[in-house]
Formats: sequence, C-alpha cells, structure tokens
Amino acid sequence: MNPVDLIAIKRDGGTLTKEQYEWMITNWIEETGVIDDAQVSAFLMAGVLRGFSKAETSFLTEVLLESGETLDLSGLSGPTVDKHSTGGVGDGTTLVVAPLLAACGVQVVKLSGRGLGHTGGTLDKLESIPGMQINLEDTRIMAIAEDVGCVVAGQTADIVPADKKLYALRDVTGTVASRALIASSVMSKKLASGADTIILDVKTGDGGFMKDRESAVALAKTCLEIGQRAGRNTRAIVSDMNTPLSGGIGNSLEIIEVVHTLSHNPAGRFADVCLTLATLGLSEATGISTADARERLVNAWTSGEALERLQRMIEAQGGDPQVCIEPVDVLPAAPVQRELVAPRDTQIARIPAMRIGEIALNLGAGRTHAGDSIDHSVGLELLVEEGESIEKGQPVCVIHARNDEDADVAQAAVVETIVFGEGQVADTILEVL
Repeated sequence: MNPVDLIAIKRDGGTLTKEQYEWMITNWIEETGVIDDAQVSAFLMAGVLRGFSKAETSFLTEVLLESGETLDLSGLSGPTVDKHSTGGVGDGTTLVVAPLLAACGVQVVKLSGRGLGHTGGTLDKLESIPGMQINLEDTRIMAIAEDVGCVVAGQTADIVPADKKLYALRDVTGTVASRALIASSVMSKKLASGADTIILDVKTGDGGFMKDRESAVALAKTCLEIGQRAGRNTRAIVSDMNTPLSGGIGNSLEIIEVVHTLSHNPAGRFADVCLTLATLGLSEATGISTADARERLVNAWTSGEALERLQRMIEAQGGDPQVCIEPVDVLPAAPVQRELVAPRDTQIARIPAMRIGEIALNLGAGRTHAGDSIDHSVGLELLVEEGESIEKGQPVCVIHARNDEDADVAQAAVVETIVFGEGQVADTILEVL
C-alpha cells in the first residue's frame, strides 16, 4: 500500500477495505513517516467530495475504536445506557437524562466533552459547580456508577485517540461536514464507552450541525446502523434546534436550568426532549414498553428521586451538593446582570439559536479555540419562548456579563436578534428512530 494509491482510489469514487483504512490511520497516528497530514487531508477531501460507502463508514468507525482503550462496564450490576447529542444551544439534556435513568435502575456512564463555538459543553457546565471533578480514574468512574447510578466525566486520552487527531485535521481542512465522518467520530466514542444501549439526539436547524431535517435523519440512520451492527441497542431522535432548547445559555445558567427543571413537573420543550430520550433509553435497556418506561420516569421526576440522584452524583464527584437546593447561592454570578423588556404588546416570532449562542460565546461563555479559557458566570437568560404573547415592559431576557461594556454589546445584539410579531411554533421532536 501507499498513500497516493489510496487517495487516487477515493478520488475516482472507489472504496477502500478495512485493511487499507487500518494501514492508513495506524501509520499516520504512529507517525511512521509513510503518510503525512497533507496526504490524509487530500484523502479526506476526496472522500467528502466523492462520498464514503456504508461499509467504509463501518470500517473507519472500527479503526478509530481500535486505536485506543474501551471501557468495560460488564462489572456493573444494572443495564447500562449512554447518551449523545450532536450539540446545540441551551442543551443540558445529559444532566437531566442521566439522573432520571439512574433513578429507574439504569446505570449511565457518560464521557463528555467541552464546548467549542456556539455550542456548550457538558464538562464546562459541570465545572461551574465549586469543587466538581470531571477527570476521574476508571475505577472511580465505575464506583460512582455502581453506587449512584450515573457519572459524567471527561473522556481520557486513551479513548479513541485517532478520532481526536482526525477531527483536528478535519477542522482545519474544511472536511467536517461529511455524514460518514461525523457518524464514525460519534459512534467510535460511543462504542468505546461500553454501554449496551446508546441513545442519540441529532439536532437540526439554525443552531444544529445538520442544517436541514433530511440530512439530520440520514445521519441518525447511519449512526443507528453502526450501533446495531456492533451489537448495541441503539435509538435516536431528531430534534429541532432552530431556537434554543432552554432559557439558560451559559454554564452556570444551564446548571440552574437543569435544577429548576428537575424541581418541577416535566413541561416545555427542554423537559420533552429529556423525557423522550430517557424513555427510549429505559425501554431499550430493560425491555419494558415505552408507555411503562415513560410512566416510571415521570414518577421518578415528580417524586424528586431524579434530582436526588443528580445531587448524589455531584457530591460523589467532589461538587457542592447544595447546588441542587439553592443553585443561585452556590454558582458563580456575573457582576453585571441587565434585564431587557418588551418594547410593546406583541408576540415572540423568532429567537434564532445560532445567533443567541454566538452572543453568549462573545460574552465569554464559550471558546473559539480548544484550550481557550471561559467564564462560567456569563451568558443569556431567556425568559420567553417563540410563539409566546408578551406585554409591553415584560422582561424578555437577562444579560449576564463581566462588565457594562460587554453588556452594552450583548444588549444591542439581542435587540437585533429577537424577532417580534406573529410566528409559527415548530415541533421540538421531529423524528423518533
């Protein structure tokens, strides 16, 4: 084998074998000198333009998975579930779904990542809690999962290392937007995490990675095929991300949103997505019907059991458990909090997710490059939703900023972004697969 031949095969619309993918990725990762970044970049671009077959997508997933270690969850006493979202704005679903499932006897080991760009990262949200530890040894992860039922930790360098290097190259070569490459990246990490059941939330729309519904459904189906071929129970939903999923946009604000949501009966877009994902997970993991699964989850939610599990998980990972009782008193607060009100009696026609996420990013809630520092206290607190009727002077949004200058910039941006007037409210859950 040589890299030029492999590039030519893909350039001409051909397909590679698993052995060819193994040779290419292994030599590149191990820096043997027979293939370099430029040649892998050329191969990726040829693949994005000419397409990858279903078999190639599976081959690449397997090669990425085999590049590192996998978690062995067989020692846990209950059924195991993992959950993944393709990213969005105001999406703290992991921190609701995991304790919900734990309260119903399922064990959730979730290896999460940090945010980049307009989307928030689960680890960043958790690190806004004083004392919270997310870099855990495998033995500690397993112990918390067994005792509490759920644990959310950082992905170690030994889990799918080839994917990290490949994604970094895709990011700088314009080759991120490939269904096969996205699916292999997502599913290699999910398979390495060891759970028997995998639940996926593929976002579509303005603030999602897949901008149109058709592409999102196709990506979800590709991921399902990979998971099922690997012997895992795999289900997916496609959900709307044209508008933020919840009102909290920013790390501390999203923790507050999670605690508030679990402290009240399930209602609204955010709760609906969380409950649907948890229902699929519980049903697949235990074999009970979706109706029975949903009933058990609602009981765990309304009784306070799910919030108690979240509190126990936070305490087990070194965080302040008081955050689940008085989150505003525990979490870092921005020095400037500026309320914006409705200019007239009207309706909320549009709150574009992407732009809202970018405003929070510019306030310091996110990062534009891996390794950037973030401010856990800043962000946007949306007090209204699309389709809602509002009165003149009614609070619409609170800007949480480090200083008045940042608040001024964010205020101007929010005023330009939120569209007032009549609008159509879209469904939140578009497909269940």
